[in-house]
Parts: sequence; C-alpha cells; structure tokens
Amino acid sequence: MNANSIRFADRWLGLPACAALTLFRKLFDWRKPTGPVKRILFLKLVEQGATVLAYPALRAAVEKVGRENVFFMVLAENRPILDLLDVIPPENVVVVPTGGLVPTLRGMLGAIGRIRAAGIDAVIDYELFSRASAVLAYVSGAARRIGYHSYHGDGPWRGDLMTHRLVCNPHLHMQTVMSLMVEAVGQDPHDLPALDIDVRTLDADLKRFQPTSIEADEVRGIIMKASGASEGGPLALLNANASDLLPLRKWDSNRYVDLARRLLASHPDLRIAFTGAPSEAAAAKALVRKVGDPRCFSLAGQTTMRQLIVLYTLSDLLVTNDSGPAHFASLTGIDVITLFGPETPAVFGVRGPLSHILHAGLPCSPCVNAANNRLSACRNNLCMQAITVDLVEATARRVLAERRDRLIKPV
Repeated sequence: MNANSIRFADRWLGLPACAALTLFRKLFDWRKPTGPVKRILFLKLVEQGATVLAYPALRAAVEKVGRENVFFMVLAENRPILDLLDVIPPENVVVVPTGGLVPTLRGMLGAIGRIRAAGIDAVIDYELFSRASAVLAYVSGAARRIGYHSYHGDGPWRGDLMTHRLVCNPHLHMQTVMSLMVEAVGQDPHDLPALDIDVRTLDADLKRFQPTSIEADEVRGIIMKASGASEGGPLALLNANASDLLPLRKWDSNRYVDLARRLLASHPDLRIAFTGAPSEAAAAKALVRKVGDPRCFSLAGQTTMRQLIVLYTLSDLLVTNDSGPAHFASLTGIDVITLFGPETPAVFGVRGPLSHILHAGLPCSPCVNAANNRLSACRNNLCMQAITVDLVEATARRVLAERRDRLIKPV
C-alpha cells in the first residue's frame, strides 16, 4: 500500500470515522479505566525503522505486564523487524495484510476482532499523524488509550478518542517519546499532558543483534555470488533509497555514484555494494553500471530482512538517506553515515558512537513533522543538495580509517 493510498484513506475515511466515534463516545461511552493494566497493545502500522527505536519501550511494557501480555499491530510488510527484535511473542504480533486499500481494510477488521478477543485493556498509539490508528485504538475495546491529541491545532485532528491525551514534543528524540508513552499508561489522565518524569532515567539501550555462524556464512555466500569474487577487504554499503512517504529525503543518486567512484579510487581493497528492497533492485543495478568498477556490485533484493541485518554485521560502513536502514544498522556494529534534510536528527537520528550524521541545517529545515502530517510545500530539497559529495567522502574516509585503527591490535 503506497503513501498516497494511505493518505487518501486517512483523510476520506479516517476523518468521518474519528468524528462519528467521538460523538458516540461523548453521548454513550462513559467507561472509566479501573484496576491495574493487564494487557498492552502497541499500534505502529508503518515505518519499520521507528519500530527499532521502540525496543526500550517494548521492554518496559514487558516488565510491567509480562511478555505474554504485550501485543503489537503492524502491516504485514513491516513485521520482520519485530521478529528480529524478539521482545514479544511472535503469536502476539497482530498482522494487517497489505496489497491494496480493500484487502487492508478487511485485514483491519479481522485484526480488531482478534484484539477484542484478547481482552486488551491498554492501547499505545505510536502513529504520529494517522487517524486510522486512533480509530483502531478506540474500537479495540481498551479502557485506556494513550496517544496524541490535537489540543490547539498541534497536529492533525483525530477526534477525542484517547483517554490519556498527550502532546507530541518536537524537541524530544523519538526513542524517548515512545518510552514516555509507556510511562503515561499508569498516569492519572486528568494530569495529562503534563508528565513529571526525568527522561534521563529512561532505558535507552537498543538490542544488539548477533547472527549465528550459519547465517553469517549464508550472507557471505550471497556477497561472493553478487561480487563475483572471494572475500576481500572492507565492505561499504550504499543505500540510495528512501521511503515513498517522504521522497524529499533522497540524496541525488548520481552523487552516490560519484561517492562510490571516489572511495574505490582512494581505497584499493574496498568493496562497495548498493542495497535496497526487491522493488529497488533495477535502480540499484543501474547505479552499479554507472560506477563501472568490478569492486562495486548490487545486493538489492537479494536478502531477506534478517539477512540484511546479518549483512550489516559483516560490513564496515553504511551511507544512507534518513530512512529505515539507518535504524536497522544501529542494531549491529557497523558505522553509519546518515544524510538528514527534511526531518531533524534531533528527533530521528541514530544515537551512539558509530552514528555519523550529516545535516546542512538550512533555515527551512526541518520542514516536516507530526504537526503538518509530514507533508511539505517544498519541491526542491536544497537541504539534501547542500550535503556535498566532498563532505560525505571526507566523512567516509575518516570513518574507515578510524575503524581500521580500532581493528589493528598492538603486537
């Protein structure tokens, strides 16, 4: 289901649904949350990258109610990262099938039935701008519903369907925001949106993925087959793709080609692979042909999600647009250079010493956030164009040199 279909459904189906359910709630629904929370459901239908940031929050929920009592609803195409995080039982992942508007809506109805049967009593809505998730939270039957509310136009109107109404703070990192929503479950809803919580006390550790030797050998085989050579020197990955939810995030593909040529020329033993989903394989192969070097090849569409994470553990550097792969890679020991433009790294940037963020900081950037439905009037992403190939090359060369020095052990 593409971004335009999601936005179309959200506007023309979500708005009237939120209005109707809000009216119903005010007239007939006088339920009050009572007793301790027993079962928690997280709603995060799209964007697998952000799900990585939810790991500490999921772990906190498990500590509150037990692993078997934590559930997660997600679109089918975004499920793999949840299985990889392995923080909640696989059978507690409620999957909504994709493949078009009608199948998705039908799948949501089935998912609602399953949730109601499970006796969920608290729903945490992680969607920043979706009206569909607010509707799902309400019809889940949960007495506690934690999510964002448009108090004074700060975000798209989603009705009055949450019992624990929060304001999305644009100055907090998304990982912190997600953890705070779990903390809000136990708060008195009359005190919200105020939260007297020291964010420094929140867990910030992400999962560290370690592949099995069999998995590592399988991915090494994929690399050798794609490269046409035996295992060689360091491996750099280039992700020239970005979600169609926000195409303004893309750095020009020809700049990735230029970057690859420069790095190959300055590092005689370096190998470079372009990565991407199966739908991006043709474009990745076209970029490889432009590079025109036998040490550059494509791995786009040749790995599963889990194998992609294994690939990161076997690689030295990832250069990527601000998109899911930056977050997936943060689960491993690879160095990541992330190029930011329309969104702010202060909210979505990968944290840690292996994260190297490049952001021009133009006065018009960031131009998208939860308050504007992640829609921008911009038609010319100068914020991405301002990130030069010279800058990315210099950063990549520095990171590769530092990584080499870390790996050299004294005699």
